[in-house]
Amino acid sequence: MNDQPVQSDLAALDEAYQRWSESAAAVLAKSRRVDVADLPDAPEALLSTSTADGLTVRPLYTRKDETPEPGLPGAFPYVRGADPARDVTAGWRVTERFGDDPAVGAAAVNTEILEAMNNGTSGLWIAVGGAVSADDLATVLDGVYLDLAPVTLDVGENGIAAAEAFAAIRAGAPEPPVTIAPTVGTTHSLGLSPLTAAFSGRPTVDAAEATALAVANPDPALRTFRVDGADFATAGADNGLEIALVVGAALTHLRDLTDAGLSPAQALTQVSFGVSVDDDQFASIAKLRALRKIWARVAGVLDAPEVGGALTHAVTALSMYSQRDPWVNMLRSTVAAFGAGVGGADQVSVLPYDAALPASKRTSGPTFTRRIARNTQLLLLEESNVGRVLDPAGGSWFVESLTDDLASNAWAVFTDIEAAGGYRAALSSGWVADRIGESLARRDVEVAHRRKPVTGVSEFPNLDEKPLGQDTADTTGLATGGPRLARVGRAFEALRDRSDAVLADTGRRPTVLLLPLGSVAEHNGRTTFVANLLAAGGIAVINPGPVTADDIADLATAADTPIAVICGTKQRYADDGPAALAAARAAGLGTVLLAGPEREWPATESDGQAKPDGSLRVGIDAVATLQDLFDTLTTSTPVGADTSGASA
Repeated sequence: MNDQPVQSDLAALDEAYQRWSESAAAVLAKSRRVDVADLPDAPEALLSTSTADGLTVRPLYTRKDETPEPGLPGAFPYVRGADPARDVTAGWRVTERFGDDPAVGAAAVNTEILEAMNNGTSGLWIAVGGAVSADDLATVLDGVYLDLAPVTLDVGENGIAAAEAFAAIRAGAPEPPVTIAPTVGTTHSLGLSPLTAAFSGRPTVDAAEATALAVANPDPALRTFRVDGADFATAGADNGLEIALVVGAALTHLRDLTDAGLSPAQALTQVSFGVSVDDDQFASIAKLRALRKIWARVAGVLDAPEVGGALTHAVTALSMYSQRDPWVNMLRSTVAAFGAGVGGADQVSVLPYDAALPASKRTSGPTFTRRIARNTQLLLLEESNVGRVLDPAGGSWFVESLTDDLASNAWAVFTDIEAAGGYRAALSSGWVADRIGESLARRDVEVAHRRKPVTGVSEFPNLDEKPLGQDTADTTGLATGGPRLARVGRAFEALRDRSDAVLADTGRRPTVLLLPLGSVAEHNGRTTFVANLLAAGGIAVINPGPVTADDIADLATAADTPIAVICGTKQRYADDGPAALAAARAAGLGTVLLAGPEREWPATESDGQAKPDGSLRVGIDAVATLQDLFDTLTTSTPVGADTSGASA
């Protein structure tokens, strides 16, 4: 166990940090071509970033940031994991989802399950209500050793019947040849989520009926309630808000259970947590650790710290999945699964890479996509050996600080929920919807300005990708989705859908003409940037290579578009920009834009016609800009169009 830094160590750390700060300041000043004294802030502030939760991530963490030792895995306050008996040769439970395809019968689902378990699946997540009914559960689970493989149900309005059926199956299961004591890793969940589903709009059960079910048989190895953070995260909640809401909902369940006669310790063993993890690996690690820390605090207040370990099922966030270039989702889900495993999740589910697409638009078979999702975890466990160390991020100054910061942030929001009268009151008053709406709006701004890039969508899009069809915007039927699902890249993908429609109707995408000035070396960076930006909105470009003012009239006629973008360097704009702009105006191009900051255009005392109509540059609201350009391209008369038959 590490001791806190002593006073003499702190002095040495201060001196070393000052040396680093001076060196960083010199580099920053050189890169900005200013003196160190002219930097607007200290290097730490200039190099820090802010998270969606409003937390600050600093560029350097030292022993000065060391926090008190958070205990051992499986011991209070459970920051380092809830399971003291985890088998490090197995790691977390690779939990695979089944039963979403209504065309597949119960017997076929059972075959899929047994095959998956032969190939590495160690936990089951079963959707009840589609292909599988409550009466089908016995068939679906035939041959599954329920003492070894944890089962989580995803149930709708018939959840009580499904829960009772599963409890009966478990009670009637034959005695195993070797008795194994239940652990966190073998705990089942009936998956009843009445409080979180009340926000997301998923079908669910009555909370009072679920409470009565739990009180009738409070088995700690069979948890009744699943407080599902995905109901909030897929709607746009940031990490701190998600944690606060699931803790608020879980505490409401505890109050209902204790009011119905259970002890606090019994009530605590009736709750499990679903946690959404995304491609921000450190945030995902800290989220799981912070949730356990807060839940342990709740258990401590209830005088039941011995059962205060939050059982967590991490699921890759459907909201981070893209419909465009969906293969990139394999990379996103790999990072998310890594974060979940390192963060100490008890079960991890990786959604298939095409999970954001309607079933009718998927080009890969479910057997293949499930195998890829399963193997993502198996490679992390069996080849990268990520599960062989409990809490491998423990002791990292950055991760421990981020965990504490996130826990403090979430606790502050949780106390706001309590001040509002508790979770139910906050939900019914609209407080929950308002806070999640604010969080979503902040995220949308980051995405629109491309500060939060979506590879294959807002960055590096493939405009030649095969069109998906016009019903892709309807994602209400997606497994693990819901009416409030707000995918990160949806605004850009909506523009791509519009572009596909134009292509289908006219045989040509909306197109912009580039006017590169100077040599390729001079304009290539900006022509590439502009082409990438416009492609993110479904707009194609024509790049004729280096042009002069004399070439523009013919190019504009051949391009058949009302919009052009002048691309070059600041010096080239000064030398050739005004002549190129004048030629573009004379050629009838109604909108002429500049690649790069507007300040690079040469100063002029003439009227506004001597300046471009705007600029395409880093930091703009790309979604709004692309929408405006798209509207112009689809409503304006292109250069060279035949208007002889138009009415006056």
